[in-house]
Amino acid sequence: MARIAGINIPQNKVVPVALTYIHGIGLFTAKKICKELNIKNELRVNELTEEQVLKIREFIDGNYKVEGDLRRETSMNIKRLVDLASYRGSRHKKKLPVRGQRTHCNARTRKGKAIAIAGKKLTPLKK
Repeated sequence: MARIAGINIPQNKVVPVALTYIHGIGLFTAKKICKELNIKNELRVNELTEEQVLKIREFIDGNYKVEGDLRRETSMNIKRLVDLASYRGSRHKKKLPVRGQRTHCNARTRKGKAIAIAGKKLTPLKK
């Protein structure tokens, strides 16, 4: 089993796709890593030699910030914004969209499930 950056990558997947299971590595970066290390994109993880796995592991550790370090840096950046009491920090604190999106009718992903307002019934107009 190939273990890179503390993650067990799937055995039956193509190498670039399997590398995307590591937090901080997307498909573009994974293909760039394979090209840099002369590993064919069609090769599957279970077909890699121990030497190739070791080269991938060392290359990622040396050149990219992934997994725990990346998560820690991201959370520290958000914490810094919140501590500064900046506008973006206040949006993070309130769990609202940070980058200027509208919230009147969208932003359900960020705000969570819609909550019904109790006791708000429409009464018919009297003549």
